[in-house]
Amino acid sequence: MSSLERHLAEITPRLVSIRHNLHAHPELAYQETYASAVVQKQLSEWDIPFEPGVAETGVVAWIEPAEARRNDPAIGLRADLDALPIAEESGLSYASTHPGRMHACGHDGH
Repeated sequence: MSSLERHLAEITPRLVSIRHNLHAHPELAYQETYASAVVQKQLSEWDIPFEPGVAETGVVAWIEPAEARRNDPAIGLRADLDALPIAEESGLSYASTHPGRMHACGHDGH
């Protein structure tokens, strides 16, 4: 097992826990204060710099290798955290705790 595979095996349970937490607490667009706080807390714990309050509740973070140069290629990742006004009937253990709201989009990155 490579060091990357070991690292992923170590952090996967935490990532799944965060995803389940966010799924259980859906917020509609521009109301994602809980989700934003969860993201900011985790980024802080991982010492990843970020800027909060982008488009009201958004968060922009960056991971920059020490040897990176200004014009080097970069990878951007985007995750939508807003929910839809739909009642969840999934029966999942981490189903929405907010009636009439759920994370139902396949593009949600939580």
